[in-house]
Amino acid sequence: MQVQWYPGHMTKARRAMKEDIRLVDLVIELLDARAPYSSRNPDIDELGRQKARLIILNKADLAAESANRAWEQYFEQKGFVTVRMDARRRSDMKPVQTAVLSACREKLERDRKRGIKNRPVRAMVVGIPNVGKSTFINSYAGKACAKTGNKPGVTRGNQWIRLSRELELLDTPGILWPRFEDQEVGIRLAMLGSVKDDILNTEELAWRLLSFMQERYREALRERYSLEESDLEKQPEVLLEQVAAARNCLVKGGGLDCAKAAKIVIEDFRSGRLGRITLELPDEADSYE
Repeated sequence: MQVQWYPGHMTKARRAMKEDIRLVDLVIELLDARAPYSSRNPDIDELGRQKARLIILNKADLAAESANRAWEQYFEQKGFVTVRMDARRRSDMKPVQTAVLSACREKLERDRKRGIKNRPVRAMVVGIPNVGKSTFINSYAGKACAKTGNKPGVTRGNQWIRLSRELELLDTPGILWPRFEDQEVGIRLAMLGSVKDDILNTEELAWRLLSFMQERYREALRERYSLEESDLEKQPEVLLEQVAAARNCLVKGGGLDCAKAAKIVIEDFRSGRLGRITLELPDEADSYE
């Protein structure tokens, strides 16, 4: 299965980001906690090389808790200030201000020595499509400042948002990179909903997800679709037929509607109805590089 998606507006967005990054003190990068390595745009490291960095592991409520802790430690060991959260929850915003101050400690100290007071930290919020940037900004602000949507490509232009006297945020469109060198990365992003569904082979994507679940989350799969243990030994294509039967997905004439079942499986994963699932672990990340 080949996954590539890089619409024209992303090229424009990357150019704008390259121009605007000189205006900010801090880059806040949102990652999907279910696949933190795959949801990192490699361009961000280059663009934000001279800036303070804060990593937000968003959608942590949908990822395995033990994996969340492991990824937080992984990024902190690499020198990033890191926070894990569910950006929809206002209460999860409490650690962010502390993290911002920690990430910008050197900048704030330089300002103090120069006699500069009360200048707000200017932060750029970046991330791939559908990772939750606008939701994060709205929760942080406590009001609707940025457009949100459960699909990639909602934010199309950059916008400055003043949250307080201490912090201003620059919301940016979600951007991918022109080519996925590792197709496994592209497949994980497709599972997360960061690639436009219209270009995907949904059944094949569901097969890949079911295969992964058979390997690492068998019990969650069995419980969700009322499967027998023996069903979990079957090929993913056959297993999808089992799901279609369990969910009464039928076409006219009584045949199994595997296309409909595939959409159910993918949406069950994305929404968390399959349980808290992490697609990759830190010890695997080093092997991707």
